[in-house]
Amino acid sequence: MSKPTLHSPAPDFTAPVIGGSYKAGDSVTLSELRGKNVVLYFYPKDDTPGCTKQACGLRDGWKEISKKALVLGVSIDPVKKHAKFIQKYELPFPLIADEDQKIVNAYGVWVEKSLYGRKYMGTERSTFVIGKDGKISAILEKVKSDEHLEAVLALL
Repeated sequence: MSKPTLHSPAPDFTAPVIGGSYKAGDSVTLSELRGKNVVLYFYPKDDTPGCTKQACGLRDGWKEISKKALVLGVSIDPVKKHAKFIQKYELPFPLIADEDQKIVNAYGVWVEKSLYGRKYMGTERSTFVIGKDGKISAILEKVKSDEHLEAVLALL
């Protein structure tokens, strides 16, 4: 699927979530967050070097970013793996489990990737900033893990 464009309505979803104010068994619906800025960031996999660096960057800048927006991380990992990742790195924000890949497909970030010449499908590291009106106000594609926090703060 293609990516949503700037100023278009953010594709809605309801999905399992854990962390932040959410506990095991909870779900989150994007449209219920209207009235708040939302940083929806997609990452390939819990507890890998780049994804850990990205998540810890957001954690370290939490005091500043949490004043401006809600942060939701999305990967295709299950809730149990997210819970371990959150606990291990003391992440203050929730992570969404997109095991059925509906959200990554709706946002066009489930893409063909290549590693050492081997092609496979995976999540492209991308971030969508969704305004209070539910429309996409910014898109960061192919984000570098160590530059993510600064890039997001510059957009809020």
